Amino acid sequence: MSFSIGSSTFGMGPRSTLEDFGSIDQQGGEIYNRKVVSRMLSYLRPHQWKMLAAFILTLAESGLTLLTPYLVKIAIDQYITPGRRDGLLMIALQIAAAYVVLFMVSSAQRYILSWVGQKVLSTLRGDLFHHLQRLQPGYHDRHIVGVTVSRVINDVAEINELLSQGVITLLGDLVVLVGIIIIMLSMNAKLALLTFIVLPLMVLATWLFSRQARKAFRETRSKVAAVVGDLAEDINGMRAIQAFTQEEASQTRFEQINRENRNAYISAMNLSFVFLPAVEFLGMLATVIVLWFGGHFVLQETVTLGVLVAFLNYVTRFFQPIQELSRMYTTFQSAMAGGEQVFKLLDTPLEITDAPDADELVDINGKITFDHVTFQYQPDTPIVLNDINLIIEPGKTVAIVGPTGAGKTTIANLITRFYEVTSGKILIDNRDIRSVTMQSLRQQVRIISQDPFLFSRTIRENICYGVPDATDEAIEEAARKANAHEFIIRLPDGYNTRILEGGVNLSQGQRQLVSIARALLTDPRILILDEATANIDTITEILIQEALARLLKDRTAVVIAHRLSTVRNADWVYVIDNGQIAEQGTHTDLIGKNGLYAHLYQRQFMDQ
Repeated sequence: MSFSIGSSTFGMGPRSTLEDFGSIDQQGGEIYNRKVVSRMLSYLRPHQWKMLAAFILTLAESGLTLLTPYLVKIAIDQYITPGRRDGLLMIALQIAAAYVVLFMVSSAQRYILSWVGQKVLSTLRGDLFHHLQRLQPGYHDRHIVGVTVSRVINDVAEINELLSQGVITLLGDLVVLVGIIIIMLSMNAKLALLTFIVLPLMVLATWLFSRQARKAFRETRSKVAAVVGDLAEDINGMRAIQAFTQEEASQTRFEQINRENRNAYISAMNLSFVFLPAVEFLGMLATVIVLWFGGHFVLQETVTLGVLVAFLNYVTRFFQPIQELSRMYTTFQSAMAGGEQVFKLLDTPLEITDAPDADELVDINGKITFDHVTFQYQPDTPIVLNDINLIIEPGKTVAIVGPTGAGKTTIANLITRFYEVTSGKILIDNRDIRSVTMQSLRQQVRIISQDPFLFSRTIRENICYGVPDATDEAIEEAARKANAHEFIIRLPDGYNTRILEGGVNLSQGQRQLVSIARALLTDPRILILDEATANIDTITEILIQEALARLLKDRTAVVIAHRLSTVRNADWVYVIDNGQIAEQGTHTDLIGKNGLYAHLYQRQFMDQ
């Protein structure tokens, strides 16, 4: 056994394997999922008038696209061929005006769609972040951070591309296609039908492409998430990689995942690289048909030269929307794959929520009661706490000690309701914590952990994190009480010194002093010290102990203990072993019993 604190029964666990990353999102979804599409389209509803304006502009753009070849036909048949100069300038000006208006309409449409796209992007990512903040810590323990980031960044971008560009593009392309067919049939049905001979081949190519595209683009989403997940984990664990000299193994691992991502992307792109040239070939084939048969018709004088030129223009334009529609299909498939994962995340149920009639927890004395509390993290995992009964009186300091994995940190997490008890109840001032709002509960409780998390902001912003509107005087007073003021003012920018990611520009002890100042400023009634003085040098420990003495005064404190001083000074000690209270009493009493506590004390604290 080892006597330690902060050894939670959950966490990162063993390093993820390649199979863990490679199996992400391999479940294929439907080609068309009505619910997913409906939810994606719901993000356009707040912008329906702008989308309507974009649609009207798209119709105008499509109309002008159809009009210009017809104007060319008129110019050739009515003015150039007969040798009339009187109206040639006018028709030329009309064609020029059509192109100018087309440019203006197209620019306005793209601006509106880009504006809507950024709004949708912002809203969807905001919804995801809001939901992620509400999810219980257990969710984040079980999911790879990088994969979650990929959901918020990459998958949302795929959805945005479909919503902001794809929907309008699809409608515009369909209008152009139908319009070209109608105009070509009206100008010369025989030549039009000869041109449409290639359409069955186009349908076959599209069908073959679509069968493979769905699988390929889901694979790319999976591999991108795997790359981001592995990269985030490696960056977070870079110190461990270097400490164990595993750079080469880590590099090999990342290159394998990166290679799989590259191969998946190339495989998906190969489909496009085959399909799009096939569409272009069929377009050229249609052009040859028009030239061959149309040329004969012109020589036979059954078709005018203007009709032939117009047909050539329309054939070129006819296959452009088909190419766009094929690209739209890949975009749609990618968006479907991303949408399934994004909405799966948004639909992740909240395991811990406020009761409908939850009250605010204010003006408390700080009495904590565990009433027959049993807890396990998952139904299929071992029981962590089994029928725990304990009482912590207001203003008293209670130490929780025991072997590694005994369930000490779990008690701290249950008090803050980061997890829900499996059975029994936890009360504060005789009120079940499930009957009060989580926000008011957590405002009354502060945890100071072994490795406090500081944000990549200034020291001032970190101290006032729980009280954003705190004055400079209040911030400095909290820092003084925490024994942090002296080292802060010696920094280059004092309180405005920016803390680097992970707090690497501060020592472990300095980070702890800043976290104590942060807790002091919020003035909590209940304080939980989760191995707060572990891994601290002796001199810094003295500063921390002085600061904690001020912090603990007149507050209820739960000390998950490692250092002798915190245990000896506690009003009461609970010894947890195998999820149960093995012993309890004062430090002196427990030493006298010569039980588990005395055994742990002798092994871990004798040299102190």
